[in-house]
Amino acid sequence: MTESTALEVDPTNTGQARAWDGDEGSYWAAHAERFDRGVAAYHDTFMAAAGIASGERVLDIGCGTGQTTRDAARAASEGSALGVDLSVRMIELARGLAAEAGIGNATFEQADAQIHPFTAGSFDATISRTGTMFFGDPQAAFANIAQAVRQGGRLTMLVWQGLESNEWIRELSGALAAGRDLPTPPVGAPGPFALADPDRVRNLLSSAGYSGVELEALHARIWFGSDPDDAHPFVLGLMGWMLEGLDPSGRERALDALRATVNAHSTSDGVTFASGAWLIRARRG
Repeated sequence: MTESTALEVDPTNTGQARAWDGDEGSYWAAHAERFDRGVAAYHDTFMAAAGIASGERVLDIGCGTGQTTRDAARAASEGSALGVDLSVRMIELARGLAAEAGIGNATFEQADAQIHPFTAGSFDATISRTGTMFFGDPQAAFANIAQAVRQGGRLTMLVWQGLESNEWIRELSGALAAGRDLPTPPVGAPGPFALADPDRVRNLLSSAGYSGVELEALHARIWFGSDPDDAHPFVLGLMGWMLEGLDPSGRERALDALRATVNAHSTSDGVTFASGAWLIRARRG
């Protein structure tokens, strides 16, 4: 596992930094194209909602390997886009992909957006595609992000709705549980469902200085692979930690259940699952 010793994080984000600047971030970097394709059904709608103009300065929170930052930079052709993320591996890949594409107005920095000293009022727009759900102190994080945006500047985010709207995590985690009653990620805690509650989102953003908070429900299929043989090892690499604590027979049951679940969701478009997300828009004060 590789970790950055220079990364400064808020104490509440230590666990997230350990994961994203370690094995989890490395896995995402190694499978960057697959992860981007996984949420491709949301991407164009998300970028259109951001409405980035040619001369704008854009901040991309939790940019990962930089697809959203690169597209923001293309839209802001006379401006710039800065992507920040906890993962040094993903940031390094993002820089390389931007350079390969000849996108000179996209820059990337490994940073904890909750405490990073962004210059006040230096951005016209902030975007984040599933990157704002992991803050240890989301109120502090959104306040820090808000101060970096000029008055009237925009915020556009894509976050997951609750477990009931996301078949992919219900069925994949259910298969790997192998009959165990494992806790699901709670709404509000750092993780996929941290911003699933619309009232909580409105309160967090309003207290951070945003106004006109709007949430739009979106639904799309998430892609996990071209066929079951392609999807199975990818899912196992992503969620295989759930096998910990199982004896050999339990592990075999879990792997069989995962294979059956992946097979059941194989379509002409690949292995896909239903999902639900919130498209969130707001303005800075």
